[in-house]
Amino acid sequence: MPLTTLHDPTPEARRSGASGADHGEASLEFPDNFLLIDLCGEHDRNLALIEEALGLQILRRGNRLVLMGEAASRSRGADLLAALYQRLEAGRSLEAGDIDRELRMGAGARPISGDQTDLFGLAGDQRIEIKTRRKLVEPRTEAQKAYVKSLFDHELAFGIGPAGTGKTYLAVAVGVSMFLGGHVDRIILSRPAVEAGERLGFLPGDMKEKVDPYMQPLYDALNDFLPAKQVQKMIEEKVIEIAPLAFMRGRTLAKAFVVLDEAQNATTMQMKMFLTRLGEGSRMVITGDRTQVDLPRGMPSGLVDAERILKGIGKISFNYFTARDVVRHPLVAAIIEAYDTDSVTG
Repeated sequence: MPLTTLHDPTPEARRSGASGADHGEASLEFPDNFLLIDLCGEHDRNLALIEEALGLQILRRGNRLVLMGEAASRSRGADLLAALYQRLEAGRSLEAGDIDRELRMGAGARPISGDQTDLFGLAGDQRIEIKTRRKLVEPRTEAQKAYVKSLFDHELAFGIGPAGTGKTYLAVAVGVSMFLGGHVDRIILSRPAVEAGERLGFLPGDMKEKVDPYMQPLYDALNDFLPAKQVQKMIEEKVIEIAPLAFMRGRTLAKAFVVLDEAQNATTMQMKMFLTRLGEGSRMVITGDRTQVDLPRGMPSGLVDAERILKGIGKISFNYFTARDVVRHPLVAAIIEAYDTDSVTG
């Protein structure tokens, strides 16, 4: 654990501080220089992220980091750096996403790992970690955390909100985790191939080759959590299925983790068909963005209808995201907010 020393405000800060803000220093000493290098990041890029987020200046002096800025920012920065250093001490990696999660969620939550059955009924202050073969996945916002908990606690859950909020990514991570833990026997991922329409017949190749481009985001998520060769083998053995929504008709999906992505592009009849596929021992997740419906004009979205029709069923979880939960490039959140504002004022 780093040691923290607080210093009085500098004379310059006292003279120029018309608002009375405390622009002093906080010094943190780190016992392991190798871990300190990882904490700072290549060319101190991790420190730059923290400086920008908290309005601090962070100087590196030997095995110490000096935080300069207002008292509240210094305190938060010291807590953040201590939490990130502890993460490194535990032998875990440190990426930009981990810093973003700590900035959004705070450093006080106790991490929970191990067998994913431990995640059922978690207390609100516990940190959730989803174990997969290739990486450890952690929710980065409170909405993401509530969503992941609902995926473990409910047989049927909806994730509704804008692009970039991790709805599908987290659902696939939970599916892989539950498969590895023996809670389900297979993973089924589906999307409506609305964009293809009648043009599928004009594309070269068999049906799989025509449809795969629309399924690519699901392949990308799987490859983040499982080795590529294992994904390919599981697909060949039909332990993992990735298929258009229309292919789900007539099936009963037992002991499976099932994800319907881009559900705003399912018709009401397709949504009803899909929801009634739920079988014994299965979990089903429906994700979508109500603002990006690609159905023909005048055709209602099955996602919107399902939300209205099923809202009163207590065992079904509805989870909502906003632009504040976007975990892609910061500009994505700004773009979403700008479009939302325009739709209201326009």
